[in-house]
Amino acid sequence: MEYIISEIIYYPVKSMGAISVPEIQLDRFGIKNDRRFMLVDQDAKFVSQRKHPKLSLVSVSLKVDGVVVYCDGFGELYFPYESFVHDISVQVWSDIVAAKFIGPEYSTALSDWLGMPVRMVYMEDSAVRQVDREFFEQDQDVSFADAFPLLLTNKASLDDLNEKLDQGVPMSRFRPNIVFEGTKPFQEDDWKRVSIAGIDFDLVKPCSRCGMTTINEKGELGKEPLKTLARYRKNEFGVCFGQNLVHLSTGTLKVGDVLVVKELA
Repeated sequence: MEYIISEIIYYPVKSMGAISVPEIQLDRFGIKNDRRFMLVDQDAKFVSQRKHPKLSLVSVSLKVDGVVVYCDGFGELYFPYESFVHDISVQVWSDIVAAKFIGPEYSTALSDWLGMPVRMVYMEDSAVRQVDREFFEQDQDVSFADAFPLLLTNKASLDDLNEKLDQGVPMSRFRPNIVFEGTKPFQEDDWKRVSIAGIDFDLVKPCSRCGMTTINEKGELGKEPLKTLARYRKNEFGVCFGQNLVHLSTGTLKVGDVLVVKELA
């Protein structure tokens, strides 16, 4: 079984804007530069769209020397790599991770816009954050992503969902890294291992979805598509759409690459 990769996406800052690219490198964390930056609160806990849905309005641009975030609410803010010099331990769900943070003056406008003090942090190449061994026993690092290095979604699954909705939603609601052109909805549920461009990936867990999928283009929480999805996609992991992946080697992925199913679940 073979399928075409139609989109590759990464998110430099956790819970902020996406960047769609024609090709990307995989490093030991997953897609290169994916969620290596993150906002934290005064307690050094991660800040996300779950509690602050208007973060979905923030666009991100990755530069050679840093990251730029932009929104009409606060303008353009630049965070240079060289200024991430302060050590900090941050919390992502139950994980405590070593990171670097930049001076608070860089985030003043962002803090004012959110209505709470926040800092931008960066995960260095030397950082270690182990994937949940309940689902993947081997040593494998992950960035500030929720739990796993990559998320795979199926265009046929989105088409199936949108047929059930009064108003369709884009794939961006599900924040995938790799989108493939499937021949039937949710067929990836039956896969255990796939290969793309000679790189093997294990499908380790269905991706349970949260209220972030209901945030519209205005940065407002709603009910759909989660309400409809819950009617037919609920299992022991929650309401699921897509599959979490762990890559077994590094290399280059390109739009148009062929996904080959190597092992069924």
